[in-house]
Amino acid sequence: MQTSVDFSVVMPTFRRPAELRIAISSVLAQTGVEVEVIVADDSPERSAEAVVNSLQDPRITYMAGQPSGGFPSKVRNLAWPHARGNFVHFLDDDDIVPQGHYAAVKAVFVKQPNIGVVFCRIAPFGNCSKEQLQHEIEYFAKAARLATICQRLGSRKAFVACLMFRWAIMVCSAGVIRRDCLVRLGGFDPELRLLEDVDFYSRAMRHFGVYFLDQVGLQFRIGSPSLMHSPVLTELDLRQLKEAQSRRNAKYKQEWGAFEFYALKLFARTLLKIA
Repeated sequence: MQTSVDFSVVMPTFRRPAELRIAISSVLAQTGVEVEVIVADDSPERSAEAVVNSLQDPRITYMAGQPSGGFPSKVRNLAWPHARGNFVHFLDDDDIVPQGHYAAVKAVFVKQPNIGVVFCRIAPFGNCSKEQLQHEIEYFAKAARLATICQRLGSRKAFVACLMFRWAIMVCSAGVIRRDCLVRLGGFDPELRLLEDVDFYSRAMRHFGVYFLDQVGLQFRIGSPSLMHSPVLTELDLRQLKEAQSRRNAKYKQEWGAFEFYALKLFARTLLKIA
């Protein structure tokens, strides 16, 4: 008899075998829930296949896809339709899930049946300078304060306003979404290389509601090259960032109206400054 799956963990990866092994192991070590891991390899040489084979765990599925050209959205969209779990977690290949996190998230979903997204506090770590690590700790502490304010307001729009216009209150690996909500949402926007997670979770929160789980549920690795942690952005990054913001904003105004869009923007830049 096949065991039902609680959490499907979709893990895109690109040439980080050591970090990938640690990330997968943190998922497989979760207790009190049933998990599966879908490793979506974005490297043409299938660099993650050896890691998956060495772990020898039937809960892991390896998927080799066509190189995405640096579009995480495309890699995730390739993998998530194969998920069997009630809840889907898009975990980056260099992050870590603390023990007991999935059991806590499942309890929230059970208690809050009308909520589609749960996200958590973020604890940064990594091989970076003490100054950089302290900056990240303070950054995500403020993110948690803002999320707490939004939670007290009890409005999904407050979360959306904060995420889109004020502060990165979460990263992609910090959120978990119900699979049926993911299906209705249609996954990530494949046209976005940057801000694809902000676009995804702002749409998910607005449509299906959100709950902030005020405990650390993600160990977020600092030090790997990324847009968030790069001190200097290239002209290409800046151009694509602007294009991504324009596309995201245009979609929101088309779906929810220009009045709501600008009201949320004003809300984010005034009331949320108190945090």
